[in-house]
Amino acid sequence: MSWLRALRETARSGLTVERQRLDPVIAARAALGLALVVGFSLAVFGPAVAASSAFGAFQAAIATFQRSWRPRPTLALASGASLAVSTFLGYLTVSHEPLFLALLMLWTFLSGLAWAAGPTAGMIASSNVAIMLVTVTLPSSVATAAGHAAMIFAGGVVQAALVVLLPVRPWGAQRDALADALAAEADYARRLRHDPVAPFDPLPLMHARSAAAVTPGQARRRPAELHGARGLAERIRPVLASLADPAVGVPEEGPARAHVREMLGATGSVLDAAAHAIRHGEPVDLPEPALAALHSRDTLSLLHGPPRRAAIRLVALLGDVVDTAEPRTETSGPGATARTRPSLVRLAPLVLVKARAELRRDSPVLRHAIRVSAVTAAGYLLGAVLPLGHGYWAPMASVMVMRPDFSQTYARSVARFGGTLVGVALATAVVQSSHPGVYLSAGLAVVCAFGMYLFIRTGYAASQVFVAAYVVFLLGMEGVGISQTVRDRVTLTLIGGLLAMLAYAVYPAWETPRLRGRLADWLASVGRYAAVVVARYADPMGPGSPDVREALLDTRAARVAWQEAVERATHEPVRHRGLSHAAAEQADHALAEFGRVAMLMEAHLPEPGAPPVPAAATLAEALRHATERGAKQVRERRPPEWDELRETLDAWSDEAPDHFLLHKGAVLVLEALDEVTTALTDSTRARAR
Repeated sequence: MSWLRALRETARSGLTVERQRLDPVIAARAALGLALVVGFSLAVFGPAVAASSAFGAFQAAIATFQRSWRPRPTLALASGASLAVSTFLGYLTVSHEPLFLALLMLWTFLSGLAWAAGPTAGMIASSNVAIMLVTVTLPSSVATAAGHAAMIFAGGVVQAALVVLLPVRPWGAQRDALADALAAEADYARRLRHDPVAPFDPLPLMHARSAAAVTPGQARRRPAELHGARGLAERIRPVLASLADPAVGVPEEGPARAHVREMLGATGSVLDAAAHAIRHGEPVDLPEPALAALHSRDTLSLLHGPPRRAAIRLVALLGDVVDTAEPRTETSGPGATARTRPSLVRLAPLVLVKARAELRRDSPVLRHAIRVSAVTAAGYLLGAVLPLGHGYWAPMASVMVMRPDFSQTYARSVARFGGTLVGVALATAVVQSSHPGVYLSAGLAVVCAFGMYLFIRTGYAASQVFVAAYVVFLLGMEGVGISQTVRDRVTLTLIGGLLAMLAYAVYPAWETPRLRGRLADWLASVGRYAAVVVARYADPMGPGSPDVREALLDTRAARVAWQEAVERATHEPVRHRGLSHAAAEQADHALAEFGRVAMLMEAHLPEPGAPPVPAAATLAEALRHATERGAKQVRERRPPEWDELRETLDAWSDEAPDHFLLHKGAVLVLEALDEVTTALTDSTRARAR
């Protein structure tokens, strides 16, 4: 993709607004917290302290909008406390420019490394640095700086208190994640009616799994309907695939196939009803035709063998989902089994470990930390040298737009400049034409904050219009920055955005050259999953085998990492290096088919005590070795070979294992792996021409 096209595509994403993602109620609550803080501070302490406390409340509210499964009050408190510390330390050094510059670079570098802990931590840390550049200019002594820091933290406390006192959809994020997982299963069931080998995107199940991890305090308050349904949804997926796939036994046409299609459609209706009930906390309203289809006598008369077992198991699992989805007054209780999430205090050592793991030359997070710290320092020095005044607009723009990947950085740079241009122009025009007083300026700042909160989850350009106007009105309460013209502010913002874009061009962290490594990781993880599943045929432990579950989760994570890498690489202005778009698409399809076959074999794992299949152990070992070696060959830009696996299957030509699925599944696996080789071979030949 050319640079011009890449810029056009990323800019379009930054200017897009999705109306369904607007949440005016939560935005109004955040604006109310800001209004309370500003009004109290103005009445008691005056405009300067009010500006500091307003920035604290403003930033704390932003933290509660980030995608996180943690309690929102905790995020608000953490954001307010970190901004207060940043402001106080910044003020102590701001009069000594070399010392402040060193602190700014260190603080910015650490905020860049914070992305290793996830986008929520990265966003909060980056916003703290940006706002600190403004707040350090407000105090006039060490004592007042301490007071400003205290008021900033108080702003975070107020926002946290409002989240508790005025809850909006308690457990809403967790409900949505679980409902989305069930809805994804419902859509999968309906697609299987027309395409028995349809792919399934595991991302909704992964989000639901993340949402299911709770702190001890959350575990005591979690609604009962949020406990258990996710595990059932994950167990339904392989059963659906097994019921639909002709390779397992149901013919592609005929009465049995027609009944399977009817059952799949009914499954979609039941799962949709359960998803709606969980999302809204309402009783499950099951459609009668769906119940009739699932409990039809045709299941016993038309289906035999593995398809009948899959159908009976599906009906039982759907019944469990419906029972779990019914809202009840009791919670899951402290003694219920749940994945635990550490508190923020206990999370700190884990974050340090993740950040330390990123201290390597090929880490995109480390490159981002270096880029953002260098750009912030350069922007600060340029802002101080240029005769424009209030030079913090340049580094503030850089910190707010820079992200570890190219597309987000460039999209936000374009949107930031356009939004700042409009916001600063409108706000400055209002200030210079009507000269609003202190309280009117505060009121306008609160209105602008509401607009920013409303668009915070979509339409970055629109949100930046309100952010820019908010800063102008807030600083205008004390007369700070009124003398600075629209041209000066926009010029500094443009400089900050250009520095951010230039930094990525000079010191990039392209995803395109790493695609082969991501593909190799996915190949190795699917190979381990398939090997563990096959090994359970030689040593039956039933469907609940923990090693199978762990291998499946690793496979999902590797697949999502690959898909996200492909998405990022699509928007990068980099020529492919050994893996074309067509090769990536073909390899993706082949590995998805590999994983689907492994999932089919998982759906029919023998129960504990069942007769073992000794030949499965040999196949499992061959799968493990072949895929590990194949992943290494992919990383080394060589077409992978599957000789060991092929030899194992050739040895079965005379005496195949006595199992209806094992031999057929192994053949399908080899076909999928051969397709991977074909995709990578064609890509290598195309590159050599």
